Amino acid sequence: MRLVIEKLSKTYPGGVRALDEVSLEIPRGMFGLLGPNGAGKSTLMRTIATLQEADSGSVVLEGSQVAGEVDVLREKDRVRGLLGYLPQEFGVYPRTSAVRLLTHLAALKGVGRNGRERAEVVDRLLERVNLSDVKHKGVSTYSGGMRQRFGIAQALLGDPQLLIVDEPTAGLDPGERNRFYNLLAEVGENIIVILSTHIVQDVKELCTSMAIIDRGRVLASGSPLDAEESLRGKVWSRTMSKQELQQRDWAYPILSSKLVAGVPSVRIYSEEEPQGGWRSVEPDLEDVFFSRLASAAS
Repeated sequence: MRLVIEKLSKTYPGGVRALDEVSLEIPRGMFGLLGPNGAGKSTLMRTIATLQEADSGSVVLEGSQVAGEVDVLREKDRVRGLLGYLPQEFGVYPRTSAVRLLTHLAALKGVGRNGRERAEVVDRLLERVNLSDVKHKGVSTYSGGMRQRFGIAQALLGDPQLLIVDEPTAGLDPGERNRFYNLLAEVGENIIVILSTHIVQDVKELCTSMAIIDRGRVLASGSPLDAEESLRGKVWSRTMSKQELQQRDWAYPILSSKLVAGVPSVRIYSEEEPQGGWRSVEPDLEDVFFSRLASAAS
């Protein structure tokens, strides 16, 4: 099973080109869509989720065991029967418990042949996302991580073949973030999961394939490990004073700059060994991300 996107474009009123002939092949498993805020990630997610129209291009879900080949842009009802979607922000009814809200959503989605079957499905999902002990509490009282786990539970109603999660770990503490990672990794073993994020670590820890998008264009795609390997021997680092960093008397692109014990530590891209005491370092996915953005901007 795979999702094939070909030359997908979308321009908003005012001339903002959110998607510029985006082409991707997304296989079964966890796929990371990485890009800065405003890159076009949410536009692509909403288009795949049938929430908005594209101007041109095609999106086809191939090899689904349930529905065969599905034209995502034209067969919206079929897509919605195969889709689970967790948007970046979602609202809940005040004072409504998790079990009542999830049961209501299950009924709307046609899950279960009767109330008893539906209740069994809801209970299994709440247990799966570790919310069974608080299922009678209002979802509006949940912590950020608990609400995201409830969001995944509603997205998993009906056993979707395609799951889209948009910026799911923003605002979560490290513990909640790790629990969410584990849940997504489990879900992504058998279906297509598209994880849209600007957090590089999310993609590195979860995804076997990925794409980097900026200004509506795909800058790179493939395996995170292969992407890191492509920069081997081309990433260099050294510490320096803040004054030296401000003067910047070198011509190499800066990949990142962060304070380590109050001292700037700078990483640059260079295909040859630079002068001035730089040392070669192992590339990481953050280096890949910033190098692709820098290349696109130059």
